[in-house]
Amino acid sequence: MPQDVTGTPRVQGSQWYDSEAGPLVRPYAMTGGRTRPGPTGVGFDLIALVTLDPGVPGTDDDIPLGPEHRTLIGLCRTETQSVAELAAGADLPVGVVRVLLGDLLELGRVTVHRPVPPAQLPDERILREVIEGLRAL
Repeated sequence: MPQDVTGTPRVQGSQWYDSEAGPLVRPYAMTGGRTRPGPTGVGFDLIALVTLDPGVPGTDDDIPLGPEHRTLIGLCRTETQSVAELAAGADLPVGVVRVLLGDLLELGRVTVHRPVPPAQLPDERILREVIEGLRAL
């Protein structure tokens, strides 16, 4: 019977995983087979900012949440983060994080803030004039 580098016998089909990787959970298992963030129709941009909603009564133990949901809540508890930062911090694919955030949004645990569109930001020329005006004071 073939053996791995540690001398442990290898079972047929297990050559794709090493013994230190632990159990493999497919992304669809974490999201219940869903690929979209719920019926709210919210599309989470990578730069959308997610904040834990402190005004929600009760604790996280009152609501049945999976471990991935709790990980995202824990990451949001420390500071507001973007969807991309949450995916990196939770070590999950962005698609999975979007679905899980949709669940948390429906439960009222998080709020999502869209970044200001570039068209609504002040013009660079105006900002330079303000800086020059302040220097003149």
